[in-house]
Amino acid sequence: MKTALLTLDYIIDIMHPQGKTARCAGHATERGVIAVANQAIALARRQQWPVIHVKVGFSPNYAEMPQGSPIFSRARELQALNLEDAGTAFHPDLDVRPQDAIVVKHRISPFYATGLEAVLRAQRIERLVVAGVSSTWAVQAAARDAHDRDYRVLVLEPACAAANEEEHQMSMKQLAAIAGILDLEQLEAL
Repeated sequence: MKTALLTLDYIIDIMHPQGKTARCAGHATERGVIAVANQAIALARRQQWPVIHVKVGFSPNYAEMPQGSPIFSRARELQALNLEDAGTAFHPDLDVRPQDAIVVKHRISPFYATGLEAVLRAQRIERLVVAGVSSTWAVQAAARDAHDRDYRVLVLEPACAAANEEEHQMSMKQLAAIAGILDLEQLEAL
C-alpha cells in the first residue's frame, strides 16, 4: 500500500519551549516527540515513502487568519504564527530535507485550502501515517479529514503531544475509531 508520512506543526511557536503559543512544548519535550518523529522520518526514507511536513502560519498582515476563531484569536496580538518570523520555522532538531514536501496551512486541518491533496494524489498515496502536535487539534483534524477522503489513516502515537498526557490519551482514544494507533515498532512492521 502506497504510504506517506505526514508531520504536523513541529514548529517553534507551537512546540518549542521558546514558542509564542507553545502550550504543547512541555508535553512534547517529556515525550521526546522530535526524536520519535526523526526515527519515523528515517524509516519513511528507507521505505521510500514521501515525507510531508505541514506548518500553520499567516502572512504578516494575518489576512488568512479566520476572524472570530478562538484558537487563533491571540496569534496577531502575540505576533505568533507569522510566516516571515522565526516562530514558523520547523523545530531545529527536526530532520527536514530539500526532497521533503512542505505544506503551509491557515487552519487546523492540513487539507483545508492547501496543496496537500495534490501532493498525495500525485504520489498515489493510499495510507497516511500522521504525527504531530497537538494531538487534540492538528492530529485529530488531519486524521478525520484523511479518513473522510478515503485514506487509510495510522497515527504514530509516540510522535504526538498535547497540552498534557490526559488530553493526549483522550485524543488517541477518540481517534482509534477511525485510525490505527501505533508505535514505532508497529510502524517498522508495516
